[in-house]
Amino acid sequence: MGVLTDYFRAPHAEAVVQSLEETDGGSPLLAEPPRFEGADAKGVDNVVLGKLIAAIRRTEWRVDLVDGTTVWPTCPAPGPDGTETEDDPWATGPWVWELPSLVRDTLARVPDSTVPAVIARWTDAEELQGASVESIQPLAEKLIVLARRAQDADEQLYCWLSL
Repeated sequence: MGVLTDYFRAPHAEAVVQSLEETDGGSPLLAEPPRFEGADAKGVDNVVLGKLIAAIRRTEWRVDLVDGTTVWPTCPAPGPDGTETEDDPWATGPWVWELPSLVRDTLARVPDSTVPAVIARWTDAEELQGASVESIQPLAEKLIVLARRAQDADEQLYCWLSL
């Protein structure tokens, strides 16, 4: 089972929630017409995105590097004593996070001239074993352009993820 992941930009979480309510939680990128500008990034979850951010910042990856704020599902998460049911949206997804501005701004500030070197560092990540710079560069460039447009529009980046 693969992880389906889309990254997109939106003006605010309320617009994202409204879109998800209208599409029964489906990716805003698959709506007709697409609700927001974004990039299909199958398999690039928050860990893999965090490895890209670490490569750009030339720092070690940390679990909290791309921690965001959950915007979907909108129902409260079960507590430690809560019992998940088989149709519990927290167990079944999809899930959407608003990524921190640090992620958007880090991606947006990557100079075009350094993109190949950044991607070369990124492909060293264990999760990307076997990926070449040439195969992953289009996605990295889409994420960088998306972040620049989000920053220019004073919007945030969001991650939609489904199993």
